[in-house]
Amino acid sequence: MPYLSKIALNPRRRAAVSLLSSPHRLHAAILAGLAVQPVTERVLWRLENSTPHRAEILVLTESRPSWAHLVDDAGWPGADGATPLIADYTPLLERIARGREFGFRLTANPVQSIPRPTRPSEQQAARLKEGTDKGSRPRGFRVAHRTVTQQLQWLLTRCERHGFTIPDATATPPAPGLQHAGTDGQELSAGPAVTVVSRDILRFNKGKDGPRVTLSTATFEGRLRVTDPDALRTTLLGGIGPAKGYGQGLLTLAPLRTTKDAARG
Repeated sequence: MPYLSKIALNPRRRAAVSLLSSPHRLHAAILAGLAVQPVTERVLWRLENSTPHRAEILVLTESRPSWAHLVDDAGWPGADGATPLIADYTPLLERIARGREFGFRLTANPVQSIPRPTRPSEQQAARLKEGTDKGSRPRGFRVAHRTVTQQLQWLLTRCERHGFTIPDATATPPAPGLQHAGTDGQELSAGPAVTVVSRDILRFNKGKDGPRVTLSTATFEGRLRVTDPDALRTTLLGGIGPAKGYGQGLLTLAPLRTTKDAARG
C-alpha cells in the first residue's frame, strides 16, 4: 500500500541546513525512515517549499514510514504542526479514470541524450578518452535542457507514454460590450495548460569523497487529462525522468477548482 507523506523541517537547525544543502544527504535520511533495510522499494520525494522559516518535503513510499528521526534531528519536536502527515495514497489512485482532469505539479530533471557534448566536463572528457583508447564509442551523454521552451517541450513529448495529455488552456471571452476581434464569443486557445513556475541548478557531492553532481531542474504546474489510467498510476508510483534519488520526478495531482470555487475565494 503506497503512502504520501509531508514532513516539515526547521531550516534554522544545523541538521536541517545540512540536509537541505545536499540532495544526497536528504535522500539517505529519507531512506532511513523505512523499516526494511536495505531499501529496495521505489521512493520518490520532492522539496515542496523551502524558506528561512520552514521547509516541507513530500515523500511517496510503498510501505508505511516513520519520520521521527527527521523531526527529532531537524524539525520541531513536540510543537504544534510539527507532526508529519502520512496519507494512504490508494484512494487517489482509485479516482483516476480516462478523461478525468487534475491539476498537477512536477519537479523534474529535463535532459536529452547526445553522442558527444560540445564542451565536455572533466568526467565526460575522461569517458570520451576511455572510449577512444578502447576503440569503442561511449554510450550517450545526458545533457540538461536549459531554456524554458526546451523544458516544456521535454515534458510535452513524454505525456502520452505516461498516461496523460496536457490540454490547451483557454482565455476567457471578453465581457458583454467588450469585443475582441475574431473571437465570436468563443474561448481562445492559450497553448498547453502548463507553465514552468521555478527553475534551479543543484550542485552537490555524491558522498563525502564522491564526484560532483550538477542537476538542472524545472518545476511544472498545470492541468492534465487522463488518457491511460493504468499508465498514469504507474507514473505516479514510479516518477518521470532521471535523478529520482535526488528529489526529481514525483508527479502529484490535485482536484481542479471550479469557477464556482474560485468565485468563493
